[in-house]
Amino acid sequence: MPVQHAIWTVEASPHPLAGTRLASETILEDMIVAAPSMLSDEWLLIGRQERTSFGGRVDLVAIAPDGALVLIELKRDKTPREVAAQAIDYASWLETLEAGEIAAMYERFSGGKSLAADFKGRFGHELSDDDINLSHQIIVVASELDDSTERIINYLNARDIAINVLFFQVFEHSGTQLLSRTWLIDPVQTQENASAPPTRDAEPWNGEFYASFGEDNSRSWEEGRKFGFLAAGGGTWYSNSLRLLEQGDRIWVKAPGHGFVGVGRVLGPREPAITFEISTPEGPKLAMDVLQGGSYHREFLGDAEKQEYFVPVEWLRDVPLAEAVNEIGLFGNQNTVCRPLTPKWRHTVERLKKSFNI
Repeated sequence: MPVQHAIWTVEASPHPLAGTRLASETILEDMIVAAPSMLSDEWLLIGRQERTSFGGRVDLVAIAPDGALVLIELKRDKTPREVAAQAIDYASWLETLEAGEIAAMYERFSGGKSLAADFKGRFGHELSDDDINLSHQIIVVASELDDSTERIINYLNARDIAINVLFFQVFEHSGTQLLSRTWLIDPVQTQENASAPPTRDAEPWNGEFYASFGEDNSRSWEEGRKFGFLAAGGGTWYSNSLRLLEQGDRIWVKAPGHGFVGVGRVLGPREPAITFEISTPEGPKLAMDVLQGGSYHREFLGDAEKQEYFVPVEWLRDVPLAEAVNEIGLFGNQNTVCRPLTPKWRHTVERLKKSFNI
């Protein structure tokens, strides 16, 4: 059934705020450009009202930390079937764009700035031609959705098409308009679908998870080895995929820029940094009281979206960064955790089993 919001005042006699509407969806588009975090803290806007090769105009385009593109379409006055059909039509154009065309799009949007420089400044790593636009997401922005369109979008997403709806609703309170938002589908599921290869290249998942351990000022792989954990934070794009892991899952861990450094069994679900404990010779202690090899996003402690999250792991085999396994043809991905469906992943696991003597 269609998603609906309600906001109530917090007082002895609560009352609901009256629902209202923006004068036009152009106002909402202007607001998103002014404050992109309304959509996501983990995307960089790179285009607005871009003309497709067949004459249509895409409302907004963003890029994710792994180089995937995000097509954002406002519902406006489209009929139910037009909402999904037009978004998919535009996505067929988006996936054909080459790195140079995407860089030129950002130059037009930003007034001449460099996509490569701003991407590195925003996400902390280089954007290469080999990584950009390998996948994409489709996001429909709407204040409401009919049953038919909701069924279509759920159907497509369940079949690994990375499409989702972000609902915005407007309320009136004391002469001020307030905006709320919610997702139709868990963004983690859409992000995971976007990280999968095209269906024609896919194969059944082999049950082995890929994990990325960002070895930088934020965290230390040597501490991850010593105390047994996988960690990610700084935004939901990085930490939410940890929710894919369950006790008993096997993960093959890569340190970007170095290579594969370990394989282990998950011992439990993800936990926030503020409560996560590790074993020490003196007994269990809060990780944040012990770990010194990185910041682990201490500045965001208590912030549910940005703080570091940990998953406890029993390492079956682990090596220091200097001994990382890094060969041409091995799988890699910027997502913290994913379930790869590409033949390259099967090849990677087979090679790592030999390298790690598993």
